[in-house]
Amino acid sequence: MPVKILLVEDNEMNRDMLSRRLLRNGFEVVMAVDGGQAVAMAASESPAIILMDMSLPVIDGWEATRQVKANPATSSIPVIALTAHAMAEDEAKARAAGCDDFDTKPVDIQRLVGKINALLGKA
Repeated sequence: MPVKILLVEDNEMNRDMLSRRLLRNGFEVVMAVDGGQAVAMAASESPAIILMDMSLPVIDGWEATRQVKANPATSSIPVIALTAHAMAEDEAKARAAGCDDFDTKPVDIQRLVGKINALLGKA
């Protein structure tokens, strides 16, 4: 049974490209387009891991991550922050919000898959 990933990305082109690359790597992918939808789908879809864009409409990725981590039903789901902002303070802000790891865009799929596998104990 493939590992289910919740991909949270508001940019359609990024979402399409990344979801196809994840599917080719054997993952099941469900998608949310904003932070509010991400919080709801974290609970309803029970993904193994969440890839969270930080710049999102409705609720940004930092707040969505805080809400996911605050809910006992979803708090154990690992979250990897995805952002085009590659500054050290961006990683610190993501980790402070509860993200378990951090990756930059454009996404290097092999690096990202390595981080996913490490968080899921498959590295």
